[in-house]
Amino acid sequence: MNKISDQELDERVSRAVENFMAGYGCCQSVVAAFADLYDLDEVMAKRVAAGFGGGVGRLRMMCGCVSGIVMLVGLDCGQTEGNDREGKSACYKVVQELLAKSEQENGSLICAEILGLKGFEKAKSNYVASERTTEYYKVRPCAIKVESAARIFANYLRNKV
Repeated sequence: MNKISDQELDERVSRAVENFMAGYGCCQSVVAAFADLYDLDEVMAKRVAAGFGGGVGRLRMMCGCVSGIVMLVGLDCGQTEGNDREGKSACYKVVQELLAKSEQENGSLICAEILGLKGFEKAKSNYVASERTTEYYKVRPCAIKVESAARIFANYLRNKV
């Protein structure tokens, strides 16, 4: 992959937030903003990332933004040979580094904790996606978390040797 300009990386961060504000899930928003860099079309990126919304299927587990980072790292440096322990280890190293940054910035990697939810009972009993209303966007920190995840990945690409 060729070196990407700072301006283009910043535009991709903005695109991730725009995706979220257009109704896409956190993971979809982050992955779709960078997918073309890996010859993955936007529709397929959104499709493959769709189930990770709401903390994986709305279970409020690992944050969709964080899942997006993991997916992008896999696209960027994931191993393709089954027995490639060195390749797996290199990918895991990047995942752990970027997720540590996300946890530091956002206080948690867990959707429920980021949203300030107590327990998982409510989330596990309801798979229905929340309606995207003005009130939804007022009380959810998700757009900020999407921006954080996209910026973390953009900075990884910016600083990649």
